Amino acid sequence: MKKTLSLIILFFLCLFFARAQKTVRYYVSLKGNDSFAGTIEKPFATADGARLAVRKHKKDHPLDTVTVFFRKGVYSFKQSFRLDSLDSGNETTPVTYCAYPNEEVKFSGGISIPVSKAINITDRKILDRLVPEARKNILQVNLRTLGLNDFGILKPKGFGRPSSAAAMELFCNEQAMKLSRWPNDSLVPIGKVLDPGSIPRNGDSSQRGGKFTYAVTRPARWKEANEIWISGFFRYGFADDAVRIAKLDTINKTITTARETIYGFEGGKEFQRWFAFNLLEEIDQPGEYFIDRDNGMLYFYPPAGKLSSISLSILETPLVSLLNASHIVFQNIIFENSRGIGIYIEKGKDILIENCTIRNMGMMGISFGREIKPFESREAGAGHVVKDCDIYNTGSGGIILSGGDRLTLKKGNNQILNCRIHDFNRLERSYKAGVNIEGVGNIIRNNEIFNCPGSAIYLHGNDHLIELNNIHHAVTDGNDMGAVYYGRDPTEQGNKIRNNFFHHIGNDHGMIMAVYHDDGACGMEVTGNVFYKAGSRTVMIGGGNDNIYRNNIFIDCPLAFHLDSRLTGWAKGFVADSGLFKQRMEAVNYKRSPYSTAYPELVNYFKDSLGLPKRNFIENNVFVNVKTLHNGKKEWARIGLNFYTDNDPGFVDSTTLNFGLKTNSAVYKELPDFKPIPFEKIGVQSNK
Repeated sequence: MKKTLSLIILFFLCLFFARAQKTVRYYVSLKGNDSFAGTIEKPFATADGARLAVRKHKKDHPLDTVTVFFRKGVYSFKQSFRLDSLDSGNETTPVTYCAYPNEEVKFSGGISIPVSKAINITDRKILDRLVPEARKNILQVNLRTLGLNDFGILKPKGFGRPSSAAAMELFCNEQAMKLSRWPNDSLVPIGKVLDPGSIPRNGDSSQRGGKFTYAVTRPARWKEANEIWISGFFRYGFADDAVRIAKLDTINKTITTARETIYGFEGGKEFQRWFAFNLLEEIDQPGEYFIDRDNGMLYFYPPAGKLSSISLSILETPLVSLLNASHIVFQNIIFENSRGIGIYIEKGKDILIENCTIRNMGMMGISFGREIKPFESREAGAGHVVKDCDIYNTGSGGIILSGGDRLTLKKGNNQILNCRIHDFNRLERSYKAGVNIEGVGNIIRNNEIFNCPGSAIYLHGNDHLIELNNIHHAVTDGNDMGAVYYGRDPTEQGNKIRNNFFHHIGNDHGMIMAVYHDDGACGMEVTGNVFYKAGSRTVMIGGGNDNIYRNNIFIDCPLAFHLDSRLTGWAKGFVADSGLFKQRMEAVNYKRSPYSTAYPELVNYFKDSLGLPKRNFIENNVFVNVKTLHNGKKEWARIGLNFYTDNDPGFVDSTTLNFGLKTNSAVYKELPDFKPIPFEKIGVQSNK
């Protein structure tokens, strides 16, 4: 009887909730009006108009599912579209903002300029400053007559500097144009350094610029330029920087910079080079531009083909800010042409960004959380997902992914899934990665990350999972960097790199790694990956412990592993009693749970042969045409059974880079415990 009564009550409760819940739709159109009701016949005009309607409806009907459809067109934002807890949906009834089916919708942080406003140059003084062969191709736009006066400020950008909004940028035919530079595709050696400038890393914060000589003649053309900048690798090949020139002496061929760079200036090494930018005189190829801020004039060399659109970035704050918001979905929207971040997520839970394009941003495409302390928790919230998105042509990185709590090791479970992330270092080239992952327990899966001068993934934190990604043509510039990089904190353990394909990593002059365990990095499992032409040193284990390499395939790699004991040598200061490692380990209470439980070897870190590499395993791997396994002492790694060959061991089709193994591969005979790598599941997967 009680069971029957319970079933009857359950039936009526389900019936009640089914009737109580409904789906509500609002519409936004460029032809609408925020005073309308938001129906398809009478749509709102702005995203904020719809947001207010959604907020009011959810307050009275919290169980309803609400969808806001944007009709086709470009929606320009003069300020961030901000959503907070009052705009949130529920676990089963989210709020969705999306494009109307089969219509293209763009959220823009810029302004469009009619192509007709771009005219030929007639001012002889300007023409005389241009490269003769390019004069007839360069167009100008008077920005002041269009009411534009905010051109932004060019700022120092590079290693050790916080990311900041870009100055105004130009986009033509939906592509990011390049601020005029010389040389176009190379760099110039730094000559004799007369003054390295102040060096912040050595405690000198006086901000004194450096001074060095150069041996080229091109700067003689720049005598009338009044805001010349240089960028490059001024001391180390992993630390790019950009600073303004305070004095250009074309007689003595010296450059004096207006500001310091974090490590100072040095010359003589292959990568210690510079290029100049922000020069009217150097607009000499399609896609280059220069903004004369004094006179409000834009000069540019249009891209090849028909010039169909011109846009300039205006907005410096994020296009979309989700602050303590939850259960909100963005689908099928293009976010573009802004000086700052595309989408910013702080706190909240279960935000979904799906099938969106984020491009032409001055900073990164998406950022999770506000940084409180470097490399700690960013207050990013939990359960957020970025899925099936394209992120490209960004100024300083693709995504900052964070979440979780490093003190408690509580996982954030924020995820980047099935995305294409590429060409993301237009303004900053090192340590602004395709994904900068921080916090605890976040996931990077089934992505393609490529075309970047620096790292594809820059890692901090614990228990992250990086799997089934296709990472290629990464770290194409510089020196001493890795496609996946982490280091200098022994507490950052439990991370896994599993079943990824690394290929065409590095350049022709630098020491580049596919996976870089820098300066004592510990506790990573690297299993089931394929490394093909993946750096000059495919893996570097720089003095760390408990790094495990099993079930991987290395192909055409000159040196598979670099092993060293730097913590007993030049880097022994890190493990000193008052050194950096002790500070970072005590900050997370490494001797107590959860760290002592999750990573038991960490408890005795300072007692167990301090500084010597230990418990690094290299076993059950396949090495095909690998010249040298490792270059360290045998006690620095435990070398188990591996398979070495100079012949094809039975790949499905190496000519098309399909390095899956046939069922009759010799690998399974030589290594009975070798598990098949799911090569066909690596990279972006079709949704069809």
